[in-house]
Amino acid sequence: MDQVPIDRIRAILAEVKPLAAEYYRLTGKPLGVTGEVAEYVAAEVLGLELAEARTPGYDAIRHTANGPQRIQIKGRACGEAAKPGQKISRIKSDAPCDVVLLVLLDDKTLNAREMWEAPFPSIAARLAIPGSKARQRGALSIGEFKRIARKIWPT
Repeated sequence: MDQVPIDRIRAILAEVKPLAAEYYRLTGKPLGVTGEVAEYVAAEVLGLELAEARTPGYDAIRHTANGPQRIQIKGRACGEAAKPGQKISRIKSDAPCDVVLLVLLDDKTLNAREMWEAPFPSIAARLAIPGSKARQRGALSIGEFKRIARKIWPT
């Protein structure tokens, strides 16, 4: 992203994360910033370039020797004892995307716990299997995603 004041974004996230975690503790509902936090955490940790806001199909780009990879980033805040059946947000199966990245955040701090990555064609194939209303909506459970993906952070 051009001319983004990254230091200011870090400062905003440092303020928002504890507020979002407290809101969740008080209400049992997410504040709605998990996706944005996950995107910035992934970009910082993995050296990704965030795409422009509302870019259809992907959230970041990884520059590789074989060219750019378009990455759809999904974030989920959960505790250590999270149920593997918890769903991640809708994966756009018709997206111009190469990789899907799942960023698991600690529900108490919104700090990154783990990152898992799967090739987009593998995710799209899983979503296409009939018999699940959740898959029809583009949703996979954390456990289902992990069975397809590989853990990339921490290594």
